[in-house]
Formats: sequence, C-alpha cells, structure tokens
Amino acid sequence: MSVLIRDAVQNDMKQVLMLIKELAKFEKEPNAVILNDEQLVHDGFSKNPKFKCFVAESNNEIIGMALGYPRYSTWKGVTMHLEDLIVTKSRRGNGIGSLLFSKFINYAHSLRVKRIEWAVLDWNVNAIEFYKKNGAKILSDWRVAQMDEDSIKKFCNNESI
Repeated sequence: MSVLIRDAVQNDMKQVLMLIKELAKFEKEPNAVILNDEQLVHDGFSKNPKFKCFVAESNNEIIGMALGYPRYSTWKGVTMHLEDLIVTKSRRGNGIGSLLFSKFINYAHSLRVKRIEWAVLDWNVNAIEFYKKNGAKILSDWRVAQMDEDSIKKFCNNESI
C-alpha cells in the first residue's frame, strides 16, 4: 500500500470532515461535530488560516489527517496544538499515524516552536502508548477546561449557569 503524506488542499476538506466525524463517533460524541466542509475551507485556506492540516492519501482517498494550530505560552513562547490525529479505522496499524505524527512534529519544529501539546482521552490506551513511545509526557495533573457556545453566551449575558 502506497501512502502519500502531504499538505491538505481545499478539495480535501469533505474527506477530512468525514474523518473528523469518524473520530467523534470513536470518542463517543457522534453528534458533537457542528461544522461543515465549507467552514473548514474558509478557516483553513483564507488569507489568515486558522489551522495547518496534513493528510495521508492512498489511491486518491484521504485515509488520515493531522490538524493543528499555533498557540502562545506565557512560559515558553510560541507553541503548537495538535487538535486531531486521525487514521480511518480500516487503515490503522499500518504506520500511517506515525507518518502523520512525524510530519506534524517536523512542521512544528521548522517553526521553532518551544512546545507541542494535545489532549488524549484517558481511556484511549493505544493512543497514550503511541504518544509515550514517541517521547511525549502524558500529564495527569492537568485537567482540560472548556466552555461551550451556550456557556459562553450565558457568561457574556451575565446569566447564571
């Protein structure tokens, strides 16, 4: 099986969205994805792109992707956040995730970032082992905090939550 790891282009976003939805289903949140491929095109390929995406392609099919964006740490300076690393279920176990991970890490290194970070679910043992094997530290003392769109609106309207 021949796999090409390359920069994503606008025409890839329909297939990238399918991968995002596959990941959401895997993470037990099948209805959480609200964006569409037009929004991905706008956000990733406008004058000021919000993210960088790499895809794994085999036989003209997108079978994996790594998507991330720059962040800033008041302790370290410029960092990158790896939002998603996805390989479609039928192609896992063939080293494609490693190729995508390597492409993203090397890209971030070329930008001279001081840190790369991402989140991993505590029950996703395969992902945790993959990241550890590749030199990542899994931090157990930090918790992810989020506000969804409704919580943001309530906060901004001074409503009790």
